[in-house]
Amino acid sequence: MDTMRERFISVTSRLLDEDPRLAVVLAEISMDGFLPARQRHPDRVINVGIREQLLVGVGGGLALTGMRPVVHTFASFLVERPFEQVKLDFGHQGAGGVLVSASASYDWPAGGFTHMAPGDVALLDTLDGWTVHVPGHPDEAEALLRHAYAAGDDKVYVRLSQQSNTAPRPVRDLRFQTVREGRAGVVLAVGPLLDNVLAATEGLDLTVLYAPTVRPFDDAALREAAGRGGNADVVLVEPYLAGTSTTAANDALAQVPHRVLGLGVGRAELRRYGTLDEHTAAHGLDPHSLRERITGFLRPPAR
Repeated sequence: MDTMRERFISVTSRLLDEDPRLAVVLAEISMDGFLPARQRHPDRVINVGIREQLLVGVGGGLALTGMRPVVHTFASFLVERPFEQVKLDFGHQGAGGVLVSASASYDWPAGGFTHMAPGDVALLDTLDGWTVHVPGHPDEAEALLRHAYAAGDDKVYVRLSQQSNTAPRPVRDLRFQTVREGRAGVVLAVGPLLDNVLAATEGLDLTVLYAPTVRPFDDAALREAAGRGGNADVVLVEPYLAGTSTTAANDALAQVPHRVLGLGVGRAELRRYGTLDEHTAAHGLDPHSLRERITGFLRPPAR
């Protein structure tokens, strides 16, 4: 199976042939994959070099000319390093575009902390009007990328990861999906952590929701799931900074008694490179750790 990043390159290269409004802006990362597309469309595949502020600025400028820019690099270099340009060149200017990241929170541990971005979604939450997609499988990534490219002049962030669920799920309406139904609480799994959540909650009387799109937050789906069994306690399992969506969940359930536990990547820096799986376990996001943390909070009865 190809990775989400490989799928991004292939589907975007095809769509460059079909949509003259689409333009890709790169900062060296993934440039090799886009070389054939650049040969066909040298004016719409632009490599600015290792200049991430310029990367976002060029994307914003293309948007102001009527193009649909696709701006791509590692998450830490796309959202964190040029955040002022994201805020001003897209948000303040009222311009739309698609930011497509790679490497997620800790996908390339050998790259060190400079290449990790667990706070990217939380940072974008300080801005208005961004749609945020967190696909859990390459097929979902393709569907969400196609949706983002066709989304008029909206501001969209697509967060790609090396981690992937075994099988894709449909993402047609961008709403949270009910994967399992239960009565003792709700667990909301985001993107590539769905498989771990399903393994962690096997045999427990819990509703499992799946979110490949986290912004806008699907208030109605969470309220419906929380009201289904009479227990409005919710655990959020997100592949980025723990607690990123707790405010959104609390707002959605403001009219009913509830508790929310936010699980995700911790704030403490892990200074050993290790492997992706070792980082997942260290942050308590592997199935065994998740089961302990979820049951410790909800204490549901076994079926």
